[in-house]
Amino acid sequence: MIARLEPQRKLFVSKSAADCKLYRPKGRSHTGDVSIGLTSERRLGTTSLPDLQATIERSQQFLLGIQKPEGYWVGELFVDSTLVSDMVVYHHWDGKVDKEWQRKAVNHLFSMQLPDGGWNIYHGGPSEVNATIKAYLALKLAGVPVTDPRLLRAREVALHLGGVPRMNTFSKLYLALIGLYPWQYVPTIPCEVLLIGKWFHVNFWDMSNWSRGMLVPLSIINHFKPTRPVKANLDELYPEGMHDRDLALTPDPKRFTWRNFFLWLDRLHKFAERFVRRGIHPFRKSALRKAEQWMIERFEGSDGLAAIFPAMLNSLIALKALGYPDDHPLVIRATHELKKLEHETEHFVRIEPCFSPVWDTAIVAICLRESGVSANHPQLKQSAEWLMEKEIRFAGDWVHKNPAKVEPSGWVFEFNNKWNPDVDDTAMVLLALRQVPTDNPQRRDECFQRGLKWMMTFQCKDGG
Repeated sequence: MIARLEPQRKLFVSKSAADCKLYRPKGRSHTGDVSIGLTSERRLGTTSLPDLQATIERSQQFLLGIQKPEGYWVGELFVDSTLVSDMVVYHHWDGKVDKEWQRKAVNHLFSMQLPDGGWNIYHGGPSEVNATIKAYLALKLAGVPVTDPRLLRAREVALHLGGVPRMNTFSKLYLALIGLYPWQYVPTIPCEVLLIGKWFHVNFWDMSNWSRGMLVPLSIINHFKPTRPVKANLDELYPEGMHDRDLALTPDPKRFTWRNFFLWLDRLHKFAERFVRRGIHPFRKSALRKAEQWMIERFEGSDGLAAIFPAMLNSLIALKALGYPDDHPLVIRATHELKKLEHETEHFVRIEPCFSPVWDTAIVAICLRESGVSANHPQLKQSAEWLMEKEIRFAGDWVHKNPAKVEPSGWVFEFNNKWNPDVDDTAMVLLALRQVPTDNPQRRDECFQRGLKWMMTFQCKDGG
């Protein structure tokens, strides 16, 4: 979903391997400047060494020129069309549609339509059923007539890919919210999963933090089933019509598989839901309260729940399903955090899944130092200070799976997500701190050691 700018190995390839070599000039430390040169003024393909150096210097100046005043760098994460499609559907579910915003969303969706009429989920990829049907639905809700040639092509692709029955669970749940898919065929997500202890083989804390952020609000939504029908349908995207045989997922009774296990488990959950509707489920009330508290607690110190679009949108719907009014501070804040992800121009609106300042800053700082920017450059010093400020000195959700008694540390991808520091962002920041200059080396060294010790406690039994 997200394309990250990874640091590349510093190796130039020419017609002859003998034309180039890696070398470190005298007087440079291992963690300082690492330069690359050619043994002579031989040409590297069609690029001479002076041309190459000029290109590097232009790149350095460009990066230094786009640094934020606070000292960080952040690039836009370009993703598929599904985020805009989901927001169009959400606004219609919420009953508050900004016509001008919707016009821009329509333009964005059509700009991402593939020649065959569908939409993909990664750049250069083929049409995908969820992205195609979501875009088709959003355009239809926005008032684009089904006779529009672009929608006719999209319809043909969607049917070829299997139509609505082939969509995934999360997509079907969004359809159920607006009355376009029966709840009885949406896999149940019970709140009680939060009550299962760590002693159980499959429990809440065995899931990734991103999955937990998705699951908790979805379990609340699944309990209330806050359907708000829209004036549209997707009947034309059911290849065989809305028949039980196409909607129900049935296990194979002849063999045991994990798929069969979860399908039988879902049937058990649906049986238990009958008692919930009659008000005699023994654990639902406490589980629902715990899910609400868990979600609200993790709003604090984060740019929305889990600081990523799907969890943020689901949490906003969950708040409204719980009965929070539109003018409640939690609803206002959740709406605001979602809005911050949007890039709106005169004719288009696009949405980022999250922000990436820590990752981007670490990568840029590393490449500037390794490409020869001075160790005393004030902008690099500023980036070092910003990265150190972003160290998370809070024992977040990782303590549930990591028993090591280690001082809290670590970094995240986003601006704020204190509950979920992660290993890859921490590793990248540590690489940057080894090279980026600072006027406070003691603080930098203490920060580095804390982060390193924290990261090492997450090493798996197999060494990875």
